[in-house]
Amino acid sequence: MTDPEAGQTTDPEAVLGALVQRAVAAELGPAYADADPLIRPSDFADFQSNAAMSLARRADRRPRDIAELVADRLAAAAAVASAEVSGPGFINISLADDWIAGQASAQLDDPRLGVPRAEQPQRVVVDYSAPNVAKEMHVGHLRTTVVGDAVVRVLEWLGHEVIRANHIGDWGTQFGLLLEHLLDVGEQAAYEQLAAGEINVFYQAAKQKFDDDPAFAERSRRRVVSLQSGDPETLRLWQLLVHDTEQYYSTIYQRLGVMLTDADLAPESFYNDMLADVCDELESLGVAVISDGALCAFPPGFTARDGSPQPIILRKSDGGYGYDATDMAAIRYRVRDLGADRLIYVVGSDQSLHFAMIFAVARQAGWLTDKVRADHAPIGMVAGADGKRFRTRSGGSVKLSSLIDEAIDRAEEVIRDRYDDPEQRHQIAQAVGIGALKYGDLSVARDSRYVLDLDRLLALTGNTGPYLQYAAARIRSIFGRAGLDPAAVRSGPIELGTAAERALALRLLGFGRAVEDVTLAAEPHRLAAFLFDVASAFTTFYEQCPVLQAPTPTRQSRLALCALTLRVLVTGLGLLGIGVPERM
Repeated sequence: MTDPEAGQTTDPEAVLGALVQRAVAAELGPAYADADPLIRPSDFADFQSNAAMSLARRADRRPRDIAELVADRLAAAAAVASAEVSGPGFINISLADDWIAGQASAQLDDPRLGVPRAEQPQRVVVDYSAPNVAKEMHVGHLRTTVVGDAVVRVLEWLGHEVIRANHIGDWGTQFGLLLEHLLDVGEQAAYEQLAAGEINVFYQAAKQKFDDDPAFAERSRRRVVSLQSGDPETLRLWQLLVHDTEQYYSTIYQRLGVMLTDADLAPESFYNDMLADVCDELESLGVAVISDGALCAFPPGFTARDGSPQPIILRKSDGGYGYDATDMAAIRYRVRDLGADRLIYVVGSDQSLHFAMIFAVARQAGWLTDKVRADHAPIGMVAGADGKRFRTRSGGSVKLSSLIDEAIDRAEEVIRDRYDDPEQRHQIAQAVGIGALKYGDLSVARDSRYVLDLDRLLALTGNTGPYLQYAAARIRSIFGRAGLDPAAVRSGPIELGTAAERALALRLLGFGRAVEDVTLAAEPHRLAAFLFDVASAFTTFYEQCPVLQAPTPTRQSRLALCALTLRVLVTGLGLLGIGVPERM
């Protein structure tokens, strides 16, 4: 019996891909059954297959001859209205309207909207957000946090087991001065300051004393030694400092609606007891060697500017360990102890070389193999409307908490005329403002420079979060006027009488493909782009196709199409971590 929760694909690219593969195998033989169908959207039809072009040399046949044979078989399929060869061997394929309508009806009936669970679920560790203890979360943390959160949501929805890892920086020499400053101001005063989010003020005061007061600086250095040697009182103070700032981070995560909790903390300090053993193992394997008194690994293919081999320093000449060793320990732990099949690091693009070298050493050690995949999902810089790094007017980093406040305040101004009730207006503004921030980030390629312009992000038109939220609210209003519950609509049947209906239905069938694309390279912008296309197609449909005023059979079909659109938008935005208000 088929599990109704498992889902069954309605993805036209997958269906056409299977049809092309069968046609190729039938014409060229079973040895070609694994041929890549190379299905792409087309400007001249619904889709185009370039399979014949890639098979020509292998089959020693003209690509157009192969294309004509395959097209003839495709044209006989119930899903295909036409398959025509163009140019040297491209196959332009148009789907049958009845097939599109049938697939859309099936998608509406499916609790998973035509998206099956992964056939081979994996255990995936996603490393993201990663603020530093006793340092303010700034606007740059928004990207690593919301991109990671979206990747986690999609992976889990597809049935993968995800381990969320918030690799916070909670160890190092800077804690000497922070702990001494904590003692100076008192534990209660430090708690109040840190829990209130005044983390930068606390750190800057400690740093200023360190620079100006030699006695304080000496105390700070001694405190580092006490911390690293495990002095109980120093560890107690350190834990207080960590706990106080963790409370602040938790508040930010709750406001953003991301899934990270205290249970997901994977701090640097967690790996301290593993560092010596990791270094010993790498040295015994011959992967790491002593160089100028330090234990280093020299992964092949990485060179410094002068052409000399470039190292990662695992243990410094003074016996201390750096973050290279910590990251190596994290990989080994995640693979061996957690049993991960895949590691995804959602970290700034400025760390690309670091992770390339770390992964290379882990492969040398045998920790990363063909069965264990590690990906760095680089995050680009956040820029202001002027194209430069996003900063305050005074040139400082923008606090993430301040940015959230501003986005909500600006959203409340945008929707002010729509709500008389101040409390309701504020609740909607929170969903719209935070949704605008998150979608603005997620709608661009994660490795690109992202321009954060709140005026653009909060617009109700264009490729913005509020535009998609408004599209969903508009659909709900249709059902509200009809006195119907859109969640109760589970069948149409959907019929396609106009080009706008057909375009919307066909677009909706691509939901599974868009979701799967997110997982391939940890790229949420692919799902965001799909949802914007859906909202745009719905806007055209809404303007051209009356729903409630249509004759009964057409009315039912269009209501079903509206219900399917709403479910796809709400589900898709939910996978991006964006809420949808009931009305806007």
